Amino acid sequence: MTAVLLFFLNGIYDIVKALVPSRNKVTLVSRQSDEPSVNFLLLKQEFESREDPPQVVMLCKTLKRSFPAEFAYLFHLLRQMYHFASSRVVILDSYCILASVAKHRSDLVIIQMWHSIGTMKKFGHTTLGTNEGSPEKLAQAMRMHANYDYIFASSDAYRDQLAAGFGNDPDKVVIKPLPYLDLLTSESYAQKTREKVFARLGDLSKKPTILYCPTFRKDERGLQKAVTALIEAVDYERYNLVIKLHPLSKIMVDDPRVFAPSEFSTFDMLFVADAVISDYSCIIYEAGLRDTPLYFYCFDYEKYERTRGLTFDYLHECPGVVSPRIETILEAIDRDDYDKAYLRTFIRTYVTMTPTATKDIVDFVAPFLKRPPARDAA
Repeated sequence: MTAVLLFFLNGIYDIVKALVPSRNKVTLVSRQSDEPSVNFLLLKQEFESREDPPQVVMLCKTLKRSFPAEFAYLFHLLRQMYHFASSRVVILDSYCILASVAKHRSDLVIIQMWHSIGTMKKFGHTTLGTNEGSPEKLAQAMRMHANYDYIFASSDAYRDQLAAGFGNDPDKVVIKPLPYLDLLTSESYAQKTREKVFARLGDLSKKPTILYCPTFRKDERGLQKAVTALIEAVDYERYNLVIKLHPLSKIMVDDPRVFAPSEFSTFDMLFVADAVISDYSCIIYEAGLRDTPLYFYCFDYEKYERTRGLTFDYLHECPGVVSPRIETILEAIDRDDYDKAYLRTFIRTYVTMTPTATKDIVDFVAPFLKRPPARDAA
């Protein structure tokens, strides 16, 4: 069945390619959200600031697991076909069906700019057949992460891990940190974001704020218990608690003592956080770039290591207290003796610092947009 669908998909795409010429255009594609990410918005702004700017199109749509949603996604694939066929460069921040399974024009450059600035947990090809990964036969049928010309990484320390996760050659990896590095290291942007959040959630400015942002799990029963334990353990006389769960999480946070603002993203809340509690989420790199103390609430470490797997020595390398007990985490926050020197060393190992991350990416992409079309792109 999968082979038949892919045959028809490529047949339709061949017709679109025959009708639509390629031009000075870049398409940004995501399945992470239905709205453009900060990274996409920064790239669009930088592309459009250039002389003879390319057309920039952003295609952002999640794929939900229901028949109506999957049927509707087929029409989104048709839209993708048109923009792939008429683009010189496509930049992805997640797996894209069309990018991997279709036969593209020879002048189309496909770049994987993964949505995490760093890696911690195994993903893609390194998790095939596990409880948290994709079935191996399906991944092969869908040519998961095929057709990439380049893969962006935030540091050379990730080169082999990313290449393995994408099932690609390490030579395709280019060191280009994500655009939002520019914002994470900008004090003026931080101040504007704090003012925006405090204008809406003024009580957050009165006490230190603990931000809890765990990674997504397919089985959330353990996470539900962990969230409840955290809510009950925090001293609300001394701290604010903000909980930002993964967008795909089905857990509801409904406690008047807790802030769970839907109008602000996890990225926004990093700029008001005085401490960040996570587990295996790459949000730790974003928080670390803000010099925010990190704590690791690993209530299911043994299960997670067995069913998913991590990319480094988690128990010994993480820059902060690592514990399955939330009381231990909160006691460490109370002590206020965090080792920021080690945090900075850790972050600079895994993120190559640059004051011009967005510009660097656009500079890399620009020459591909200016090339004359290939003979099969006419």
